[in-house]
Amino acid sequence: MKKAFTLWFLFVLTSLMISCTSKPSKWTVYSPDKNLKVEIFYDTTVNTKQLYYSVTSFADSNKNDIVVLPSPLGITRNDNDFVQNLRFISQVPVKEIDETYKMLIGKQKEIRNRANEVKLSFKNNTNAQIDLVFRAYDDGIAFRYEFPGNDTVSYSVTSESTGFVIPQSSKAWIQPYDKAEYWSPAYELFYINGIQVEEPSEYDTAWAFPATFNYGKYWMMLTEAGLSESYCATHLEKDSKKGLYKIRLPLKAELDGTNPVTPLYSLPWVMLWRVIAIGKSPAAIVETNIVYNLNEPSRIADVSWIKPGKASWSWWSTPGAARDFKILKEFVDLAAKMGWEYSLVDAGWQNMKGGTIEELVKYGETKGVGILIWYSSGSYPRNNGRSSDILKDPVKRKQELQKIAAWGVKGIKVDFFVSDKQVTIKEYFGILKDAADNRILVNFHGCTLPRGWSRTWPNLMSMEAVAGAEQYGYSKVFPEIAAQQNTILPFTRNVVGPMDYTPVTFSDIKLPHLTSFGHELALSVVFESGITHFADRVEPYMKMPEEAKDFVRALPTVWDETRYVSGYPGKDVVLARRSGKDWFIGGINGENVAKNQEIDLSFINGNYKLTIISDGKDDKSFNTKKLSDLSTPKQLLNILPFGGFVIWAQSIDN
Repeated sequence: MKKAFTLWFLFVLTSLMISCTSKPSKWTVYSPDKNLKVEIFYDTTVNTKQLYYSVTSFADSNKNDIVVLPSPLGITRNDNDFVQNLRFISQVPVKEIDETYKMLIGKQKEIRNRANEVKLSFKNNTNAQIDLVFRAYDDGIAFRYEFPGNDTVSYSVTSESTGFVIPQSSKAWIQPYDKAEYWSPAYELFYINGIQVEEPSEYDTAWAFPATFNYGKYWMMLTEAGLSESYCATHLEKDSKKGLYKIRLPLKAELDGTNPVTPLYSLPWVMLWRVIAIGKSPAAIVETNIVYNLNEPSRIADVSWIKPGKASWSWWSTPGAARDFKILKEFVDLAAKMGWEYSLVDAGWQNMKGGTIEELVKYGETKGVGILIWYSSGSYPRNNGRSSDILKDPVKRKQELQKIAAWGVKGIKVDFFVSDKQVTIKEYFGILKDAADNRILVNFHGCTLPRGWSRTWPNLMSMEAVAGAEQYGYSKVFPEIAAQQNTILPFTRNVVGPMDYTPVTFSDIKLPHLTSFGHELALSVVFESGITHFADRVEPYMKMPEEAKDFVRALPTVWDETRYVSGYPGKDVVLARRSGKDWFIGGINGENVAKNQEIDLSFINGNYKLTIISDGKDDKSFNTKKLSDLSTPKQLLNILPFGGFVIWAQSIDN
């Protein structure tokens, strides 16, 4: 008995010693509400140790659902491999993040950034270190790579093994990544509507962020956030076998093949966040602010000069207007009559006849309308040397921005970046900083996808990265697909940041609209942008019924709250946005079939009067109804094929 006890004691002691000295092979972090769990672990099915992660949802009390299947991690530098045979070194205790910050644009003014974060350190066979940082939010997860140290040597990332494995039965709403050339920015193709995840892209260039998925009762969206000058923007490989979407670096051909594809940086090197928004309803995707949460706080101390708003824009209807002072005055007058804060002057203003941009700025001041002007980024090598490319040169850029600020110009629209390479990312940041130094607002066109920069640089009002209303002048298929695309964008592109679609166009320019007037008016609510550029001519806006004019005049572009009411990408969508106590609701039909749709307004509490502007007897007219109270919170609306409506709920509480 004594011998047996001694053997048992030695066994227990040995086991305790082993357990104390052995290193873990799995790490876990939960969301604050405990409904999401991220696990990081080694793949034990192969001899080489590679790290993977998975995401489990506990939102259903009856079972646990793995919503992101085991997905690969790892990155390769020019000097070291950080994919295989990584050994665990240490873990920083789970950190609670809980802060509140304010946005000047976006879906919500005041945002709570609440997450749990874990940091894991590993070393490879050469003792080079990589840190993995994971955050778990109530509405998603995010992770990034960090290389610690202090080194002036520039290293480069040659490839990533990073991937996202989405269950194969999922549907995807995803955009092909285009070949980035001067006239075809990479993020302006049409979203594919509800395909299976394993279906490859028809384009060699693969898929773009963001990508939205529906898996049973779960909704997910993949994207990036917190991109800085230390990295390039990336996209997804074209093939997604077994649901695996892998990271792909920019294309070599971008910028005429100049500048490296692989990002370069010295140590310490903190990279961008990869993001997966997750929830049991489309609301979790539409309403999420996770992209802003993963960006740095504002670098602009005094933001009192930053004024979001609405703008008239002459180029869509009258492309040569920027060279005609008389026409530009008419669009300034339109802005004044509609109560819009700005008027955008597009390409060609340097060659204006009948007046100058300085004179137009002064004229705008007499009308209470600020002037925004267009530039090219100058990043496309074959076009360098033009007067509009002046922002490419940092010294000339600062001089130019100082000059136009002295004129009284309020903002700039910068076009034709057409690359995701690191050199272009650096140019974005240079423009944002120099513009902020001169109190200039910024709108990027022909550009990359928003990745939350408007939190760090709140002078960034909007970005294009969308096949918007200008496609009526170029794409023969756009009229047929526009309504469907418009119902996909609130679940994809517009989720991740402001979108300069240039909406509310009633006129037919080169190609006819199939959307109704009600649909077009509703885009002013359904789409979010720090500055909304109303693209049509003067006459169509002046011919709107007075109720529609009043609605557009009152419409904010800054929101206290955004709420998903109903909808499904590719079919229809209804969104509600609150400013103060007033609610503005917009709904659009993406299908070529009439619908009788019940709109439930029971989420609005208090005393309100309603103005409902919906489709009229045909697609070129409106029907207006006014209600003195909310005694009937459920409203039944007749919506035309490709139709739409808006509702203005005005508070009458003291």
